[in-house]
This record gives sequence, C-alpha cells and structure tokens, in this order.
Amino acid sequence: MNEIGVVIRGESCSFDASMSVPLLNLAEHNRPYQDRMREAFDRFLASGQYIGGDQVTLFEKEVASYLGVSECVAVSSGTDALLLALMALDVGPGDEVICPSFTFFATAGVVHRLGAKPVFAEILEGSFNMDPEDIEHRITPRTKGIIPVHLFGQMANIARIQAIADKHGLFVLEDAAQAIGARYNGKHAGAFGAFGAFSFYPTKNLSGLGDSGLVSTNDPKLAAKARILRVHGMDPVYYHSHVGGNFRFDPIQGALLRIKLPDLDASIGLRQERAACYVSRLGSHPAVALSCEEAAGKKLILPETSVGNAHTFNQFTIRVRGEGARDRLVAQLKAAGIGHGIYYPLGLHQQECFRCHTGGAVSLPVTEAACREVLSIPIVPEIKLEQIDEVCDRIIGFLDGGSAA
Repeated sequence: MNEIGVVIRGESCSFDASMSVPLLNLAEHNRPYQDRMREAFDRFLASGQYIGGDQVTLFEKEVASYLGVSECVAVSSGTDALLLALMALDVGPGDEVICPSFTFFATAGVVHRLGAKPVFAEILEGSFNMDPEDIEHRITPRTKGIIPVHLFGQMANIARIQAIADKHGLFVLEDAAQAIGARYNGKHAGAFGAFGAFSFYPTKNLSGLGDSGLVSTNDPKLAAKARILRVHGMDPVYYHSHVGGNFRFDPIQGALLRIKLPDLDASIGLRQERAACYVSRLGSHPAVALSCEEAAGKKLILPETSVGNAHTFNQFTIRVRGEGARDRLVAQLKAAGIGHGIYYPLGLHQQECFRCHTGGAVSLPVTEAACREVLSIPIVPEIKLEQIDEVCDRIIGFLDGGSAA
C-alpha cells in the first residue's frame, strides 16, 4: 500500500494513492507542470537570489491583477497571512474579534496569539458561512473586527457583513484561504475587506509545493505596514519601527505558483463541472435534498451555492443526516477505497484550548449539527467521470440500504 501522509492547512489526513478514488493526489495534480517547474527551479538555483527578489514581487503583482486589488503582500503561510493582517490592524490585548466557530483552527488561533479574544459566531445551514444576523448580537464595546471565512470555496455574505462592520466602525478581514477565485456579485474574494488572507498550501485551488500565503488590500498604508511587519518590523535594514515577525515568502514558491496562476480559472471550471456531475447523479435520488430548506425526511443534503456567488469547490461537502449515519457512510467509502474528509468534527467553541474564552458555555446548534453531519468527497480537477460515478454508486447504495433521518 502506498499511503501518503498529507496535512491540509494543519489538518492531518492520509490517503492511499492506489485508492480507486483518492480524496486528492498531489503528484497527479502537479504532473502537467513538472517540466516547467524544473526549468523554473533551475533558473532560480542559478540566480542565487533565494530571499525576496523578482519572483516575489512579480507574483504579488500578478495576483493583485487577478483579484482586482491594488496591493498584495506574499507571506510564509495562510496562517501567517491572517496573523500579519491582524498585526497590521493593531489587534491586541483587550480586543475582541468575531469569527465563525466552523472553520480551521488558525482563524481563531491567530486572534488568541495576539492576546485578543475570539468571539464565536453561528453559521448559516446552507452555506456553512457566518450568519450576519448573529454577528450583530455578538458586538460589544471591545469588538475591533470581524473575520468572515469563505469556507469550502464559497464567499460569505460579505456585503451584509461589511455593512455591519461599517455601521459599528469595525474592520473586516476576509479569511479566503480556501477561496481564491471565488466571487460575490462578480467581485473577487479578498477585494472587499481591509485585508484578504490566502493560503497556497498544496491542497488549495492554487497550490504551491509547501507552505505559502498572501494578504490582499486596497489600502496602500496597510500594505506598506504589512511589508515592514513581514520582516521583523524593519525599514530600513536594522532599524525597527515595529515588532514584526519573519513572515517572508520563499521566492521559489513564487516561481512555481506563477506557472499555475494563469490556469486557475480553468482549474476552477473543472471543479465546477465535477460538482455539477455530483448534483446531477445524486440530486435525483428521492433521499437527497438539494438544499437545507428541502431536507425534511431526507438522508443527505448536497452543497448549496448562495445567491450572487461563484463557488470554486475547494471542497464538495455533503451533509449525512441521522444518528451515526455519517460514520456508517465513511466506513463504506473507506472499504471501497474512496477518499473522504471531515471538515470539521468539532466547532472551535468546543475545543479545549479555547475554554479560556468560552468557559465551555457557548452553544452554537447550527455549527454543532454541521460538525456531526459534514463529509467531503473527491472534487479535484483530475478526477475522472467514471470515478465520480463510482463515488455516487457507493453513496446511492448507502442511501438505498440506510434508514431515513
């Protein structure tokens, strides 16, 4: 068995490359780029410029052009993108920052690391993204900002969230780690808030060969501050106006990501086509709902695309309803050699490390239900139609043999 360990933005995951349908196969994904990547690496090696340089600045300019923003600052990871943005926005002890509980750990972890308090908000059933109405209930005199997460490749209701922020004088930091290329009413993720934060971890839609990330902004002063904070708050050399960090972006990642960037929209298009195949195959089954509004008596709910959104399907996340039903489906998929992932089994408000903020008393029933039901199935651009059929056949077999929720 050729089992390969993978970490998805910090989440441990393993898959068998010999599986009939792996959740992901990074070697297969990168195969079309291998020759150009080798050439780029040879040029990089010969340049002798291994920190900073043209590959960083060119990548920043090309991503800024793609996103339709004025400035991008490339950094060492998606987590560091969030951390750097909060540092540039002067978040610190005594501040509160509202974020969803249904997200990867880094969204709230960076708030805690700066001595501030993450305040966990509820999500909407259909999109898994923050509920704007719940945000308003959690604003206090200590609230400094909001971090909406564009989860699984679909943007939160950023227009409503920005309006709430503007009303209360708060910043918006878009966590777009899973959502490069996503759009809301035609405008890119990362182009709305004070900052957008992106990850180019190898499993993302725009994937590097290691850790890397980026912040986007339309505020030149924030961009300038982020660039200084990226190198220990240093400008000029050995003169420090701020206490920053080492958040430098490796230029080799820039050289490799620049090869992939022109293909990003086409790659997203393939994901969208595969998502449509899943919906076509599974959506006609009587036990399957196309939305949470239609879920009564159904065993499985397909992912929804909210009005105005262009979903990039970084993940294709279904909901499996009924006590223990998801675990039974997971067991069947595993036995059949079909990759899968659970993002996320616990809300952040349930994590032990955040009890200092919640006291264990926070209740978010929509989030908690999602944690019991969500299951992500293969949606990579490389997946073949016959593999999608195999996944669907296994799910339909489960539905035909299971009990209704």
